[in-house]
This record gives sequence, C-alpha cells and structure tokens, in this order.
Amino acid sequence: MPSEAASPNPDALIDIDHVTFGYDASRTILRDVSLSFLRGKVTAIMGGSGCGKTTLLRLIGGVHRAQNGAVRIGGEAVDTRDKEGLYKLRRRMGMLFQFGALFTDLSVFENVAFPLREHSALDETMIRDIVLMKLNAVGLRGAARLRISEISGGMARRVALARAIALDPEIIMYDEPFAGLDPISMAITANLIRTLNNTTGATSLVVSHDVEECFRICDYAYLMSSQGRIVAHGRPAELAASEDPEVRQFVRGEPDGPVRFHYPARPLAEDLGVGA
Repeated sequence: MPSEAASPNPDALIDIDHVTFGYDASRTILRDVSLSFLRGKVTAIMGGSGCGKTTLLRLIGGVHRAQNGAVRIGGEAVDTRDKEGLYKLRRRMGMLFQFGALFTDLSVFENVAFPLREHSALDETMIRDIVLMKLNAVGLRGAARLRISEISGGMARRVALARAIALDPEIIMYDEPFAGLDPISMAITANLIRTLNNTTGATSLVVSHDVEECFRICDYAYLMSSQGRIVAHGRPAELAASEDPEVRQFVRGEPDGPVRFHYPARPLAEDLGVGA
C-alpha cells in the first residue's frame, strides 16, 4: 500500500494521530506519523535502527508526551500529566523489553510473580497458580525454581514474555523480541507471539527489523524510514510484492538504494585537503 498516513479506523484499539516527537530541539524522531492498531491483531512496526520504533511504544505507554498530535487508546487520549490515569492504562498493557530486562537476583518464578504482587491483591495460592500457568504457556513450568543465571538467552526471553502476560493485558508490546536469539529460539518466540495473540485476543505490537519473522506472524505491518516517517503499510504479502525502492531495499536487505551506505558528508578530497 502507499505510504500516506493511515486514516482513523473504528476497529482500531490504538490510534497514533499525526504525532511529531523529538527528545530535544536538535533532532525530530517522529514526523507527522499516523498509525492504527486493530483490536486482536498482530501489527509489526519495522524499520532500521534509530527510526523511532521504540519511541512509538514509549508514547503509547505514556513515558513521553507527543509534541504535536495525539495518542489514543480506546478513543481516549494518553495524558502523561494524569498519573492516576496512566497507572490504570498501564495495567492494560504488557511489555516485553528488548533483551528481557529480567531481575537477575530473582528466580524465574519470582520474576513472573512480580507484577501480580505489585498490581493485584491476590493471595499467594492464586499467584502461584497463575505463575505456573503462564510459565506453562511458554514451555518453562519446569524451570520455575531456576535462577536467571541458570537459563539460556532464549529461555530468558520466554520468561520475560510470561511476565508480560501475567496480568492478562489487553495490549502486548514487544520491543525487538528476536534480537540476539539463535534460529530455534527465534522461531519459538515468534510462534509464541502468534499463539498467545490468538489465544488471548490481545492487541499485539511488534517492533522489529526482522522481516522474515515479522511477515510470518503479523496481520499488518508499517515500515518506517530513518527520517521518522511511514514509508509504507499493508499486509505482509503486499509489502513483500512492493516495487517501491525504499520498501524493496528494506524487505530484501539490499546494501544500497534510497538508504545510502555513506552518511551525508563533504567530498572526501575536500576533507583530506587534496588539491588545495
């Protein structure tokens, strides 16, 4: 599909409406970005490093406030100034952080139990049952008593996923869930994202630059440019068949194209003083 901003969709749970954002005045990360995330679907946000993918998740979670435009969840604007409202909003979200961000001094069981103890009034018997069910869902019930130092990187990612779904969130956000994983762990993680989405009916947002895995599990995808704009959006098959030069370069992993190998600079001879 073309790169124009997606129009508001009545079936969307999350709407990013003409958002512009930068961490400081010197650099704008997102430029007039509009996206919609449909209820119960897996949507991928793809693009190269530094294009603003993770920044979008932070705006949705209310970590930062958009300088222009609005972020809406269920039709209500995310207001970073409303601390009580943010607390309630985040109860509806689960987050799989890049590389897991587990508590290394806690066991596998205690990591998954942490959000239940912090955000619910459940008794320990109920917490135990929920933790074991979530670990079973990711295939790690047998590792419940192990320490984080005793499990592999792929297993740690699955523990982090069990923690992310501990409170049965309506929205699950995945920040580079495939980074640093071997092919088997990557395939397991991808299958879990798709299976959990189908089972729970959650709305899943997957930030990644891994084209193959994203296209295998997502219902819809957005491709962002290094200038913080939406280059294209559509179903995986549509993006894979696109003849747009920038889309084709990213999807096929071509080393040169609209995204240049060299960062903009003066001619080399000028910098070296050749011919001066």
